[in-house]
Amino acid sequence: MAPTSLPGSRLLLLLSALSAGLALHAAAQIPPASDKGKEQASVSYFRDIRPILQRTCQGCHQPATKSGDLVLTSYEAFMAGGAKGKVVVPSQADQSLVIGYLKGDVKPQMPFGGTPLPPEQIELFRRWIGEGAKDDTPATAKSVLAPGEPPVYHAAPIINALAYSTDGKVLAVSGYREILLHSSDGSGLLARLPGISDKITSLVFSPDGSLLAAVGGTPATFGEVQLWDVAQRKLKRSLTLTNDTLFGASFSPDGSKLAFGGADNSIYVIEVETGKQLLKMGHHDGWVFGTVFSQDGSQIISVGRDRAVKLSNVNGGIFIENINQLKGELVCIARQPKRDNVLVGGEDGIPFLYMIHRPRSLVIGDTSTLIREFEKQDGPVISVAFSPDGQVIAVGTAAEEIRLYKTDTGEHVASFKGHQGGIYAVTFRPDGEQWAAAGFDGTVRIYDLKSGQLAKAFVPVPLETRVISMAK
Repeated sequence: MAPTSLPGSRLLLLLSALSAGLALHAAAQIPPASDKGKEQASVSYFRDIRPILQRTCQGCHQPATKSGDLVLTSYEAFMAGGAKGKVVVPSQADQSLVIGYLKGDVKPQMPFGGTPLPPEQIELFRRWIGEGAKDDTPATAKSVLAPGEPPVYHAAPIINALAYSTDGKVLAVSGYREILLHSSDGSGLLARLPGISDKITSLVFSPDGSLLAAVGGTPATFGEVQLWDVAQRKLKRSLTLTNDTLFGASFSPDGSKLAFGGADNSIYVIEVETGKQLLKMGHHDGWVFGTVFSQDGSQIISVGRDRAVKLSNVNGGIFIENINQLKGELVCIARQPKRDNVLVGGEDGIPFLYMIHRPRSLVIGDTSTLIREFEKQDGPVISVAFSPDGQVIAVGTAAEEIRLYKTDTGEHVASFKGHQGGIYAVTFRPDGEQWAAAGFDGTVRIYDLKSGQLAKAFVPVPLETRVISMAK
């Protein structure tokens, strides 16, 4: 589902295109829906069964985790079964293990640890199996939809997220259905971490550096949280939830919780160790694009399409207040290291720096939380970051430019051009000596902070050349 946009809102048009592009590509492969006027139309694996598996089952049953030796990311793997044998017996629903697991007649009930499927969805599985459990996936969609292996690239993908590891040795880069781990200086590819989400929108390392969290999903289908063991390069946990993409992940300072936003207007908080959902907060009136924790981890600050910077208590998920005056729609947020100040940006092209705790009682028109309004950029602001010491900010825009400012004075100290298209991610290395940026053109650029020089530019994915036949 693509978001609606206000007339003239270039930022929303941009975000709509990015979020919906892959969904539209997949939708172009989907056969026409069955005639609604017909009684009990045949159940489609591709249209009816596969989306349920994606939303509720693939988190555990994918090639990277393979719970019970059962993989549910393709029809062929589903039919092959797992450690307990085949789970589908075509034309014999009552003899099919999958029905027993879904109903709870066979333990443990599936989805494991999740909400049981509603009876009408279980009935879809029964009918599909009873009709022969046929595969109606279009041939043109099979290569696009089959996850588990690193994709083959013929062009650089849009890069939505970057993150440096806590020790500064690794730079994580989002790709198509995968995360790529590079040496932090851009000298080489270290590992590829394939998953099931078409889009990775946010990457963040845990405070102790042991975990890499990624959020994203497949637009208009499901949202996913991935937690990777950094040392082992293994997927520790995958959680699929919501019917659309997730955004803006952040770890609590002690690393015990992970917060993120969704296209369902919600803020989520999960327990990292167990994957248990602790909170779902519906304080926003639009998509939630960014979250950060306060220094002590007791509060969450979030931004979204409703233009608000919202402050909420983690204990009980209680909304406290908006800490800003509503202006343009907001898509990015960063917290200043060692201070409870947040930098936000969005469609009006102006970065704003706020303190999260109001210095006096709220009155109508109060702007007491505003610390600084930086200069207006030449386009919408779509990424922001603080240097590790908090003294410098980087601002990426849809106008193909990055600007650096001094946090305390607002002085514009440098500009960087050369990107083609918007800059969707900026991040500083923990030692503060370099910073990286990437976006629409699929190229990662690493800069030296002191000299302001470009240190490295590279496409983070391996590219293959297409061979075009010239046969007569």
